[in-house]
Parts: sequence; structure tokens; C-alpha cells
Amino acid sequence: MQAQSPLWIFLSTMLLVRAEPPSHVIAFLSLSGQQIEPSPKAIANRIKLKGLQKLRWYCQMCQKQCRDENGFKCHCISESHQRQLLLASENPQQFMDHFSEEFRNDFLELLRRRFGTKRVHNNIVYNEYISHREHIHMNTTQWETLTDFTKWLGQEGFCKVDETPKGWYIQYIDRDPETICRQQEEEKKKKQDLDDEEKSARFIEEQVKRGLEGKDQETPVYTELNRENEEEKVVFNLNKGASTSAAAQPQPSLFGPSGLKTVGAALMVKRKETSISGQPKEKKRKTALDEIIELEEEKKKSARSDYWLQPEIVVKIITKKLGEKYHKKKAIVKEVIDKYTAVVRVIDSGDKLKLDQTHLETVIPAPGKKVLVLNGGYRGNEATLEGINEKTFSATILIETGPLQGRRVESVAYEDISKRA
Repeated sequence: MQAQSPLWIFLSTMLLVRAEPPSHVIAFLSLSGQQIEPSPKAIANRIKLKGLQKLRWYCQMCQKQCRDENGFKCHCISESHQRQLLLASENPQQFMDHFSEEFRNDFLELLRRRFGTKRVHNNIVYNEYISHREHIHMNTTQWETLTDFTKWLGQEGFCKVDETPKGWYIQYIDRDPETICRQQEEEKKKKQDLDDEEKSARFIEEQVKRGLEGKDQETPVYTELNRENEEEKVVFNLNKGASTSAAAQPQPSLFGPSGLKTVGAALMVKRKETSISGQPKEKKRKTALDEIIELEEEKKKSARSDYWLQPEIVVKIITKKLGEKYHKKKAIVKEVIDKYTAVVRVIDSGDKLKLDQTHLETVIPAPGKKVLVLNGGYRGNEATLEGINEKTFSATILIETGPLQGRRVESVAYEDISKRA
């Protein structure tokens, strides 16, 4: 009987105890052309190593993640960990400042890249930050809790913070030079719009004064009410007073809606008379009333808010905190609370949920369906979806209600409209 080599005796012993052979043994077998499959326990250990472990079993100084409490305890009494602590004890403030700076930079970079300048709950950003395995832990920084870190961001001017019954909300302040230049240009444009509004008001006032020049305003004559016969009834004819001359009527307010209509009508009559008299026709110019309407429309377009929820619209639930049962399910908004919170009813199951607007997103229907404008100058108006531009993530709508009914608006962002329930 042929004697077995010591190597095969060792391998058979390892397989009986379901242990993984050392790496140098596996390397030797691979070089010799022989293959050995790892045990199920070794495969499970490798899978566990790839996933995110518990944060309390992570050593920031050694950058080592332990899988259980026993492993973390063994690591803390190991020689390598003790050497690292001795190194940190020489200058602990330097290590803490270094970890604090890295934590702050990574947190703000995630907030800027993921959420931009939107108002978001600080716990949502923190959960996304710690989902990265190689992140800096907060217990090694100068901040003890997430609330302290949030307050510090507000004091240093990195973010706008506000406290609500639901917790702390943060909003990133973009101090990029390009963003600052863009904001300055928008402020200049707003200032220019105000100057144009003053000019249009002066123009209207001058036109009203020119129209009133050379006209004698007749004063009304009041007479006594006498009854010739005591048995005769006194009858008032209200329609008769309405047919008097226009000069006897009181002049409307110059800057009210009726005054603007009167001025616009006077300008139109004057232009018709000049065209009939044989003079060459000039290019049709906009009236003062049209200019004011355009200015108001531009103001409405620039007036945006950070809340968009409206009742009786269809939304989609995007949060995973409620489980897979409600994730990516469509619901109908039944009630809006404090502008940022909504009570929704899930269409499939009929369950009612109370969610923040950050956990919802709008639903874009097929062209030809009814939508509701949620933000911008046409906020609150119903419209019909005419087309969708997938490259720019925008849509073309036709306004159905409001004073601008019948107007076609292009390049409306997806988040500004939603399907009608």
C-alpha cells in the first residue's frame, strides 16, 4: 500500500474540521495544477467582509472593521492597536482635527452633489454618508452628536439650518464663484425689471394727464325732491342715470383696473383716428396695459418656492424606510399639512400614510392628460400635457384655467407638474 504524503494528510484533516487551508497551501496547489474548493464557512466569511458591519465594532485609528464584539475586544488588546494609541497620544489634537476636517469635507461634498441647495433632513444625509464603508466615524471628531454638527454648520455659515418638530433640516449654501456670478446677474435683472416698472408707471401717468388736458369736467347739478301730489308715488329710474354723458361720471382711479382699461381704450381710439386721417401707418406698439401684464408674468415666472405639494394630485413614494410594500407605489394626496407634509392614500392597497415631500416625487402622465402646475408663475392652474422632452427632462403644457387660459408654456420641469387625480 502506497504511503500518503504529509501534505495530503494535512489537507484531509482541514477538510474534516471544515476549516479553510492557509493561503500558502492554496497557492502551492494552484501552482501544481490542483484545485481545492473553499468551505461554506469560508464563503460566508468572505460575504460578511464585503458588507457594511456595525459601526461600534470599527476602529478608526487602525481602520479595521470587526465582525462581532469578541473580535473587537481582541483587536483592542492587540499589539498593533496599542502602538497606534501610543502614536496618537503624542498629539491627540492633531489626529482629531484631521478626522474632523475629513468628516466635514466628505459630508458637505455629499450634501452638495446629492441634494444641491434643497432643504433636506440632516439624518437622511448622514445615513447616506455612513453607507460608504470607508467613511470617517463621528466618534473620532470634535462633534459628539449629529445635532451638534448641524448647529456648527449653521454657525460657520456652511448651511442654513432650522429646527422643526421632526428634527433638524439643513440647506447647503453654494459659495462657488460661478454660482455667485449667476446670482448677481439675477439681482441685476430684477433691479432692471423694477426700473422698467417705474418707467411704465410714469408713462401711464403722462398719458392720463395728456388725455385730461383741454377737457372741462362738468359738475353735477343737484335739485330738490318735491312732491306735487301727496298721493302720488315717487319713482326712481336708475337706468336713466346710467345713460348720461361720460363727462358727468366720476373719474376712475388712475392706477386701478378701470383706470388702466380707460387709458388703454383712449390710446387705441387715438391710433385709429391717426390711421384714418391718411397718415402713414406706424409699426404697432404695445400698450401700457400690455407692458404691465408682461411684467407681472415675468415676476410670476421668477417666483418659485421650496414646497410643491397640492391636494388631489398623483405622486410616487420613493422612500425605502417603509419597506418594499410601499416603495415606488403611486398614491393620491388627500391633505397638505404645513406645506411640506402630506397625507396620501396608496392607490393599490388604500392605506393612508403621512409623508414628507422629500419622500415623494411627481408623476408625469401620457400626453393629452390633465396635470396641475405645482410651482412657478402658473402655480395652481390646471393644464393639458401636450408633449415630453426626455433629453431636457421637461414638458410642454397648455394652460386651461386662470387669467392666462389658452397659453402654451414650454420647457416646464418634471418636478413642477404632476398628474391630476
